Order: sequence, then structure tokens, then C-alpha cells
Amino acid sequence: MENTNFTKPKGTQDLLPGTVEKWQFIEEKARNLCQRFNYREIRTPIFEQTSLFSRGVGETTDIVEKEMYTFLDKGDRSMTLRPEGTAGVVRSYVENKLFGEPDISKLYYIGPMFRYERPQAGRQRQFHQFGVEAFGATNPAIDAEVVALGYEYCRELGLKGVKVELNSVGNPACRAVYREKLLQFLTPIKDSLCKDCQSRMDRNPLRVLDCKVDQDKFGGAPSILDSLDEECTTHFAKVQELLTAMEVDYVINPRLVRGLDYYTHTAFEYKAEGIGAIDTIGGGGRYNGLVSQVGGPDQPGIGFGLGLERIAIILEKQGIGISGVKPLDVYLVALGEAADKEVTTQLFKLRQAGYSADRDYLDRKMKAQMKSADRMQARYTAILGDDELLRGEISLKSMENGEQRTVKLSNLVNELSK
Repeated sequence: MENTNFTKPKGTQDLLPGTVEKWQFIEEKARNLCQRFNYREIRTPIFEQTSLFSRGVGETTDIVEKEMYTFLDKGDRSMTLRPEGTAGVVRSYVENKLFGEPDISKLYYIGPMFRYERPQAGRQRQFHQFGVEAFGATNPAIDAEVVALGYEYCRELGLKGVKVELNSVGNPACRAVYREKLLQFLTPIKDSLCKDCQSRMDRNPLRVLDCKVDQDKFGGAPSILDSLDEECTTHFAKVQELLTAMEVDYVINPRLVRGLDYYTHTAFEYKAEGIGAIDTIGGGGRYNGLVSQVGGPDQPGIGFGLGLERIAIILEKQGIGISGVKPLDVYLVALGEAADKEVTTQLFKLRQAGYSADRDYLDRKMKAQMKSADRMQARYTAILGDDELLRGEISLKSMENGEQRTVKLSNLVNELSK
């Protein structure tokens, strides 16, 4: 017999009514803030050609090496569920020639991402990100704007103890100089490092600093800030100056390289208290070479991605209450067959007029219907019996103070607006 005991896939979650409203609040905050910062929404496919991620995210990253959900489609093409948002947005920016617009492109996205990793608090196999990307400007002011946008989002949600960790990873020339210094430091301790680190030393030694296993061995590692040229130093100093002017709380972390290969200049992470060992809720950086790598013109870009699961956990841990129920404007109670039919009509009129409204569909007594109105946190109940219907009237009761008055049935919408 076929198994019908279905459960959700490991590392995923059902967002049920009562919880999903909190997610709507978190997402609405992001949309509202992006509108004020003049960022426009973009929606890209949740799967792309695998080569987009191996080229854009980087072949030596954990994401590409270990975590991608990759499959062959029916045309034997290798496809991958998106593990992060930037590569798909860059592909869309290039394919749709958004670089031809006269102004810089400022975009944001909200949606699911997929990574095959061991599920734990704040880390799911299907997770959700809010991210922004800004293309077309090298001005450090756009770096500062992007960093400040993410910081302000956390602040407006009410998160406590949020800090930005900031670094510069320079340009390719600076990194070539730093790469040699880092290799001189790492080579004597190579045998004591994990296998992933040993493998990365040959291909991309900067990624070694991102290792979660061997962090305690990198205390004496050279700082990339000492290898920056004049242009990178000036850019980084300006970003700091602007963040200070905006009162963004940041600290410099010279070991911060971020987990993706496409970053140049500014790299940053948002940290918060409340999710145990994993305190990073997101991060980003500048990626001046990525657009050309994906087949477009040499256009600069900068962006970030924030994990919404982690934000939801921190809100709960920090005791920041978000109501899971949106109160109903009015609950209609029908007493009698003729009244029942009229209630259906009035319910539809109220909804057309913009009110949230509901009624009983289980043929319950008036007491049970009033309890239902309470559970839905209705502001008003409108009670209609067959006798009131004959008189063209309906009783309107305030659930807050219990006051009840009789109003004309034809005037119910206007009475509610008072």
C-alpha cells in the first residue's frame, strides 16, 4: 500500500496562519524602507543554469562545492535552485540590458533560497532572504547607502544589539599582493588545517580565513588592510566617514572576507544577539567584476542579503512582539433564514468597501458566533435577525466597550466609517 504519511522535507517549514502574519510584517518593513530609499523590486526565477552560480558565486565557495540543489532537466541541462540572490539579479540586469538606463539601477528582492546543509536554528534548506543590489556607480556614497539601508531595516524592526562589521577586500591587484603574504603565513601551518582549507590554499587562499573550523589558528594572520593601494584606502576611508555621519554602528574586522568570490572593496556583515553561535543575520559587499563575468559590460555593483528566518528568531528571542492576528473590522451574525441570505449580501458590500469582514458558516447559535467574533478580534459585530430585516435595521455592537446601537441596514457601511 502506498505511503500517505507525508511530512515536510527536512530543513523546510510550514508558515501557518498566526505565524505568517509576522512574516508579512517583516516583509512589509523591507518594502516600505526600499521605497523610501528608491529601490525597485525585481523577481527572478528560483532556478537558473548551474554555471551561473559556479561562475558568479565562485567554484571554491562552500555554496558551490557542497550546498547546491542541482538537477538535470528533461533537456539534460544542469539547473540549480538559487542558493543566493545576487547572481540571478546580475543575470537579469545583463539579459534585460538595465545598464542602458540613464540612472543607476537600484533593485531589491524578497524570496526563497535553497542550500543543502545541516538544518539548525536560523539555518534551513529552504530559507528566505531580503536583499538589495545597486549597479552602475563606484562612488563610496552608494556603498554607505547600502550598508545603512540594511542597518536601518534592523533598527526599524526593533532589533537590539545590531552591529555592522566592515572591511575592505581591495581590488584584484591588492589581493594579489595580500595573497602572497597570506600564503607565507599559512604554509607553515598547512598540515594542521582542515582538508577544505588545505584545498583552498592552492585555489583561493583568502577563502581560508572564512573557515569555521580553524578560526583560532588565524590570530596572527596579516591584515588585508595593510595591502590596500591608495585608491582602495581612500575609498574605504570615505565609506567609514559617511557611515559615521549617518550614525551607523560599525566596527572594522580585517579578517572579514565573506563567503563569495565576487567581492571587491567594501565587505560587511550584520551581527545580532539572540541566535546562539550563529550571530550573522546577513551581509554583502561590492562586486565590481561580477557583471562582466556574467557576460555584461564592466559595470560596478554593491548589495547585501539578510536571512529572514534569523531575523524572525531574533525578534522572538529579544521579546519583540509582532501580533500574529490582524483584527477583523466586523463580524456579521445572522439569526434566521432570511437574515442569513441578507448577511451574505452585506458581507460582500463591506468587503467591496474595503473592510475586513466575516461570518459564521457552521450554523451555530448566537453565543458560539459571538465567541468566534472574539477569537477573530473583531472591532464590531453586526447582528441581523428576521425581525430587524423586516424593519430594514441591523444592530451594531462595539466589542471594545459593549455599546450597541441600531442602524439602518442600507447605511451599515457609512456607520462603520464613523
